[in-house]
Amino acid sequence: MARKRNKKIKTSKIPAFYKLSFRERLKILRDFAGLSRKEIDILSKSRGGESVIENVVGAFPLPLGIATNFLINGRDYLIPMAIEEPSVVAAASNGAKMARPKGGFEAGADESLMIGQIQLTKIPSPQRSRREILKNKKEILGIANKTNPFLLKIGGGAKDIEIREVREGRGRRLVLHLLIDVKDAMGANTVDTMVESVSLFIEKITGGRALLRIVSNLSTERMAFARATFGKNIIGGGEVVKGIVEAYHFAQADPYRAATHNKGIMNGIDAVLVATGNDFRAIEAGAHSFASLSGRYQPLTKWKKDGQGNLVGEIKLPMAVGIVGGAIVNPVSRISLKILGVKTARELAGVIASVGLAQNLAALRALVKEGIQKGHMKLHAKNVAIAAGAKGEMIERVAEIMVKKGEINPAKAKEILNKN
Repeated sequence: MARKRNKKIKTSKIPAFYKLSFRERLKILRDFAGLSRKEIDILSKSRGGESVIENVVGAFPLPLGIATNFLINGRDYLIPMAIEEPSVVAAASNGAKMARPKGGFEAGADESLMIGQIQLTKIPSPQRSRREILKNKKEILGIANKTNPFLLKIGGGAKDIEIREVREGRGRRLVLHLLIDVKDAMGANTVDTMVESVSLFIEKITGGRALLRIVSNLSTERMAFARATFGKNIIGGGEVVKGIVEAYHFAQADPYRAATHNKGIMNGIDAVLVATGNDFRAIEAGAHSFASLSGRYQPLTKWKKDGQGNLVGEIKLPMAVGIVGGAIVNPVSRISLKILGVKTARELAGVIASVGLAQNLAALRALVKEGIQKGHMKLHAKNVAIAAGAKGEMIERVAEIMVKKGEINPAKAKEILNKN
């Protein structure tokens, strides 16, 4: 009877994986996942980011495109966008182009005020605690500002305090909001440092316990907004204007539609956030929380017809972005910011809001005019053609044939390539 071979048991329990060299990690991956030499070579050549995150085994690059045609507050911008989804850059450019005849976008943003939360538990008397906090507000702000003298010097720092009551289970708890002007940074680390610095003093004067002390990503004190008018003849006539307004009302009434409506907006916003090294996850969380503040999930844009029959669009959402600090040390992010030419975080916030509005306009127009798939599938077909091995002029040819036949898949692409 043949002796059974002892198979090596796979395990994800790898002691001190973070201490291993890049090559040693790849070797473990090769054995664990059965990666080929070619696959290991791809990871090796993409090496990067070892000073940014842990356990690095490669890098995951995204295409960086440029959206054109943006006229915002009377100034022209080229918009860097990092994204893998076809048609997003083209749609933003097209939306911006349609805004230009009526003056482009009017945009702006609030001051860079972030909210730091301190959750207060085991408080003997909420009313007394509230009074003590407000009585000692000046000292609390002073303690917070001692953690960042430079920010205070340039006009930023802790500015004010708000106190909220929040229902938790069967009881109510106090939540202290520390409002901090972080200037041109996103500011999460600054906020976290400040709320932690004041927590012991807060506990002392309230007799309670400061449990959670952290930034809130629902940055309602740091809103960005944009507005634009789109001529009815530019976007396809009165029926298109009517259709877009009706589509907006559909999103207002139905959260299932509102989710996709807002996803399209975030396509453009996230792409700019990634390109500029900003935290797209934080902005997403804040945007969707803001969309739900009324108790019902709502669209982030508003659309209406003006007295001349033109389409007017508006967008408003939290936008905690920075042009210094964080992942902006990435050289590509620095280049992206240079291409944008923004001087402040508030300017960047207004630009990003404009991109979200342009993206939404292009998507809604496509939906009511010709269906979203027509342009999207043509770009998708190019990706399928490339994956099948098409090169040069054959990419466009293979994609065109697949779209015409209504068969966009790798097998069809290879079939077309073999015939040509």
